[in-house]
Amino acid sequence: MEKADKLRILQESVVDHPDFPKPGILFHDIFGILKNVTAFRALRDLMVEYAAMLDVEVIVGLDSRGFLLGPIISLELSKPFVAIRKKGKLPGKVIAQSYELEYGEDTFEIQVDAIKGKKKALIVDDLLATGGTMSAAEKLLTSSGVYVQGCLVVIELKSLNGRSKLNAPLHSLLKYNI
Repeated sequence: MEKADKLRILQESVVDHPDFPKPGILFHDIFGILKNVTAFRALRDLMVEYAAMLDVEVIVGLDSRGFLLGPIISLELSKPFVAIRKKGKLPGKVIAQSYELEYGEDTFEIQVDAIKGKKKALIVDDLLATGGTMSAAEKLLTSSGVYVQGCLVVIELKSLNGRSKLNAPLHSLLKYNI
């Protein structure tokens, strides 16, 4: 199946939910992709194809949907998977990076031992909106001596210009203007 066909299948499988989680928001739900085996295979193929072009040693998934996507890439490329989680969710020694939210602040953490010796990473998540979480993950990794080779998302909300907060290249499979 051609790349354009795979992208079309993904696009058709995303379910839009108006006024979620609050009035005026149009939520693009990737779970429609995961429920459709053909779309899920297309997603896997597209993610792995992109990741295989990069020179990476570790796949890093962001809390929480990055945990669904990253391990798929990790297994296909025989690279370890590492999770970046919200504060207080990981045992052992962690390093942290705080970031701004629309109405407050949050913190990401990663286990120190999980990235020890890893120098090149791919960050994976489902969505890039304002770029706060992806940027925080990138800062967390770079402050640990890890070079972020790229960031991969299923959906990018282009009009929010989140990619401007990233230093690493961003690859988004689907783009929406909200």
